[in-house]
Amino acid sequence: MMQSDDPPSGNAAPEDAEDNDTEELADTDLWADDASTPPSLRAGAQVIRRFWKTLPHLPGVYRMIDANGEVLYVGKALDLKKRVASYVRGIGHGGHRTMRMIAQTAAMEFITTETETAALLLEANLIKQLRPRYNVLMRDDKSFPYILLTGDHPAPQLVKHRGARVRKGRYFGPFADGGAVNRTVNAMQRAFLLRTCTDSYYENRTRPCLLFQIKRCAGPCTGEISLADYATLVGEAADFLSGRSTAVKRRLAQEMQEAAEALEFERAARYRDRLAALSTVQGTQSINPQTVDAADVFAIAAEAGLFCIQVFFFRNGQNWGNRSYFPHADRDLPLEDVLSAFLAQFYADKPCPRLVLLSHRPSDHDLLEGALSAGAGHAVELAVPRRGEKRTLVAHVAHNAQEALARRLADTASQDKLLGAVAQAFGLPHAPRRIEVYDNSHISGTNAVGAMIVAGREGFMKTHYRTFNIRSQELTPGDDFGMMKEVLHRRFSRLVKEAPRPDPTAEPAVETDAEEGDAPFPASFPAWPDLLLIDGGQGQVAAVRAVLADIGVTCVPVVGVAKGVDRDAGRETFFVEGRAPFRLPPRDPTLYYVERLRDEAHRFAIGTHRAKRKREFTKSPLDEIPGVGPARKRALLLHFGTAKAVSQASLEDLRGAPGINAATAKMVYGFFHERDG
Repeated sequence: MMQSDDPPSGNAAPEDAEDNDTEELADTDLWADDASTPPSLRAGAQVIRRFWKTLPHLPGVYRMIDANGEVLYVGKALDLKKRVASYVRGIGHGGHRTMRMIAQTAAMEFITTETETAALLLEANLIKQLRPRYNVLMRDDKSFPYILLTGDHPAPQLVKHRGARVRKGRYFGPFADGGAVNRTVNAMQRAFLLRTCTDSYYENRTRPCLLFQIKRCAGPCTGEISLADYATLVGEAADFLSGRSTAVKRRLAQEMQEAAEALEFERAARYRDRLAALSTVQGTQSINPQTVDAADVFAIAAEAGLFCIQVFFFRNGQNWGNRSYFPHADRDLPLEDVLSAFLAQFYADKPCPRLVLLSHRPSDHDLLEGALSAGAGHAVELAVPRRGEKRTLVAHVAHNAQEALARRLADTASQDKLLGAVAQAFGLPHAPRRIEVYDNSHISGTNAVGAMIVAGREGFMKTHYRTFNIRSQELTPGDDFGMMKEVLHRRFSRLVKEAPRPDPTAEPAVETDAEEGDAPFPASFPAWPDLLLIDGGQGQVAAVRAVLADIGVTCVPVVGVAKGVDRDAGRETFFVEGRAPFRLPPRDPTLYYVERLRDEAHRFAIGTHRAKRKREFTKSPLDEIPGVGPARKRALLLHFGTAKAVSQASLEDLRGAPGINAATAKMVYGFFHERDG
């Protein structure tokens, strides 16, 4: 049986070669007899050996952990004892990355399972949760949007939905992105006149809203259409989204013809507009297959040490879009292994259709097929088509994967060039792998927040963005210097505790086993920045350096970016330690890049500030009462109408509110009247 859980070297010994030799490991250390074996590798093998001695011959999942407690690798096994034994046999592990993984192992953890299928599912969940650096990682784990026709209201609502499917109704999708859903919902509104408003908005209408006036809603809220006729529209929309579009269009065309023959031209025009809207929806769904009703189609491409997996979604005979993924994986892994590991993670929290078409047969095909079937609750077929329309679909997806990978490589090369130019402009020892940019946002000191954005070889690293609520009560409102000091102190104090200090003169760590001409494969995205960009001049830079010096951080370069004269972009002044203030040429690409970084930090800071300010506007005094949760707060507001009325209510009135007991009434009354005594 092929092993999908082999480490990234891609050439570990198969399990069936270990049947007769496993027990001999108790007395033999093949690496210990080799004088050329590095001490760290020998030590790691000894750690693995120590855990191996007590392992059972059972299926399960194992984790390899370094000295800092970080999980290096998560793997599954049909037989844990045999699988772990392969790491200390001294053969079959020639890859540099695997040797480093063994050398860094300081501890191991194990979970036994009933079956290998359960081990595969658990492995995928742990990889998504822990993100070990030596596993194949999805990177992009964003959920997919759906269209929901609600089923918990007499007049169902048409709405975009993302997340857990807990609301009653019919879900259609998945769509590749929110834009595709929005376009489809807008066209569906014109075609079927379904409401998109919330239930509370619906219940409080006394006359039709603007959407009714512009023929985007049938107006069930005020009785402009009966619920029976509205249900007919809902049924037509469900039929269309279920793939029965031809029947729906034929019915609408017949209605239009009958209205025209009856000289009811206004009604005929409405049917005409609805037919045009349906054509718009179908026009955005190219290459709709004739023989595939519901399937996901995957294709993988590799070049220069990078992988791209393209997925297309087909539901009800319609194409609902595509998405590109660039998984983190070792360049030596076969495409089949990367695809197998990716699929297990992809469907760990997503519904799987009955048919999945693939460009390559994944390793552990049968095991993966069984695991997906168990997770989906129905039979799942993993197929690599060789002819017909299905093969044409896979070829089309593979072509898109190649194009997406080419674009990614071009973007990476351009980004590397920009980072090299940044290093040259600011006198850095090497191109920065991680750039952090800081900014503050507030209005006269209120709702003050600090923001940190991060950029690297792959552009903006949004999963590493951070926000800081300004906590200090001693700051003068609007003191930007003080805010920046607090943000930097909190950020680097925590970083010093959680990560070792970097060597400021060291080159970025990259893999040494790359093929000639391949792009270097970075070991991992660093926790420490190679460059700090501060929005401000000499004063802000001096304040930041003072904070870093107090913490003991002296190895991180700091650059201040002061706005130009009249705040004109392109006329910024830069402040670097040991150099006089300077400007970059007005059309220098490096200048444009730094401006983009600064503007992104500004956008992120303002957005965070506005969100915080909005929460303050909607904050209720009832939120501050200990012991009063959402249910009791709702009961009080429904009974008294406003928070102010609750604060003015007597103890007897509070006791009379539905759902409020005597103890809660006394607590609420005491909160608002504690100063009276």
